[in-house]
Amino acid sequence: SRWKPGLLLLSPPAFSTTCARCAKDRRLRQKRAISERQLTRYFVDQRKVRVVGGQGGGGGHSFHSEPRKVFGGPDGGNGGDGGHVIFKADQQMKSLSSVFPFYQGFHGERGGSKNCYGANGAHMYVKVPVGTLVKEDGKVVADLTQHGEEYIAAHGGAGGKGNRFFLSNENRAPKLFTPGEPGQERVLHLELKTTAHAGLVGFPNAGKSSLLRAISRAKPAVAAYPFTTLNPHVGIVHYQDYEQVAVADIPGLIKGAHQNRGLGMAFLKHIERCRFLLYVVDLSVPQPWVQLQDLKGELEAYEKGLSERPCVVVGNKIDLAQSRINLPLLREQVDARVIALSALTGDNLEELLLHLRELYDTYVKTEQSQGQSPVKW
Repeated sequence: SRWKPGLLLLSPPAFSTTCARCAKDRRLRQKRAISERQLTRYFVDQRKVRVVGGQGGGGGHSFHSEPRKVFGGPDGGNGGDGGHVIFKADQQMKSLSSVFPFYQGFHGERGGSKNCYGANGAHMYVKVPVGTLVKEDGKVVADLTQHGEEYIAAHGGAGGKGNRFFLSNENRAPKLFTPGEPGQERVLHLELKTTAHAGLVGFPNAGKSSLLRAISRAKPAVAAYPFTTLNPHVGIVHYQDYEQVAVADIPGLIKGAHQNRGLGMAFLKHIERCRFLLYVVDLSVPQPWVQLQDLKGELEAYEKGLSERPCVVVGNKIDLAQSRINLPLLREQVDARVIALSALTGDNLEELLLHLRELYDTYVKTEQSQGQSPVKW
């Protein structure tokens, strides 16, 4: 069609962030809740990894050539070194599920003419959770317990030598040059031990997950059947002075767990890193002090001295009538401090939070007096 004077063809309006009608909704989408069954696929605390360092670049082989300079001599540069494979602890990582079974460092570049050295290969960094053990042939070779801590899993190969390197008074025109060395190759086993300040230890259905949901923002699964929690959950308890105490919900133990019964030793190892323990006991069962004795027996059978760490006994389900009858009987049988509460109704949670802070402050002072830095979240 012909263009008519006075007729202005308007193009569709461009996207504008200033227009309220066209602006994109920037509201943060709520994080989708992951069920315990789905989390089982994501949480991995063991991984076998094959690591290979980058190969070094070969040495250069060339002779200098320019007008009016007949015998310029050798000018082949050395090759670059191969890159390392480095494990780096990152507190944002909570599982080994993102770790691949194979890693290889970047190769170094070949040496060039005019005495130009080849570039070194870049290092391959692999992020692992804080608390990762690196084992080789059953022996611990590294323990990454601090954020940002690094371990060179596989060294890169050295770069080759160019013919310039072999220049001497006896050999003024060397033709010899060496290739780059291959990188180091290893097969390592990664094992994650959850690093938390406090650990909730108890039998199935004692109310550990409900208690963690009550004192933190963690959302472990809660149901009226045993072994609801299949993976350790870490919740953060916030205080007004901005201190943060990490509390780990260890899956329920049963009698004979040190012999790999129930969930077994797969999760007993997560208790090793806890600085102090919270024994969660169901007050509504007959003779709740028997549960406490069995729990300490399992911890002591797994690792000697584990049951002697600073602890407090948490008597849960105080809202039930039978629990009020068993509470004075439990305090007569137990020497440690007993805090009775209800994770369901929230009764007496303040006493637990205050005592939890006392245990944390004692731990911090002990670490600082020994010249060590306490774990911070």
